[in-house]
Amino acid sequence: MKKILALCCAVLIMVAGCSQKTTTKPDTQENLASKQVQKSETTEPKKAEKVPAIPVESIDSKNDASTITAVKDNMFTDILFDFDRYDIKEADKTTLRRVSDYLITQPEARISIEGHCDERGTNEYNLALGERRAKAVKDYLTSMAVASKKIDTISFGEERPICKESTEECWAKNRRAHFVILSASASGHKK
Repeated sequence: MKKILALCCAVLIMVAGCSQKTTTKPDTQENLASKQVQKSETTEPKKAEKVPAIPVESIDSKNDASTITAVKDNMFTDILFDFDRYDIKEADKTTLRRVSDYLITQPEARISIEGHCDERGTNEYNLALGERRAKAVKDYLTSMAVASKKIDTISFGEERPICKESTEECWAKNRRAHFVILSASASGHKK
């Protein structure tokens, strides 16, 4: 009984000590999901755009105006996928080239790639497909000399649609890989 009590106390001390640390660790998929859920609860729902772009509020306020300008110019447009597919289309390679150029030239920049699906299929299947979509985009960027450690991936499956109608046009918008800037270089984006 004393051993169990001592073990419980040791675990509590470790947990309390861990929660007070201020070191920065790379975001895990679980941490990103938690942060994004908190963020989505504090912001109003957004209207669907024809070509979705990364929201400006996801950039840290410490970043300079040139980074925000790059986002406003839709440098990080979503990568769209065909039904039940996760291969990169030729039309999206220009966007991926801009993203890779940005990540290569900005040493402190880090992004997360969110994989999304339409509402068709089971939750488990769509989470796996969303992960394959995010990974396909990450693999393409790393093949263009982007360091893997600069890119996190997460899948939301069908849980975060940008269009909520049950039409082919809406489903096509929801089948996407979405970019989120985790940190941007202090020097901003060079054009």
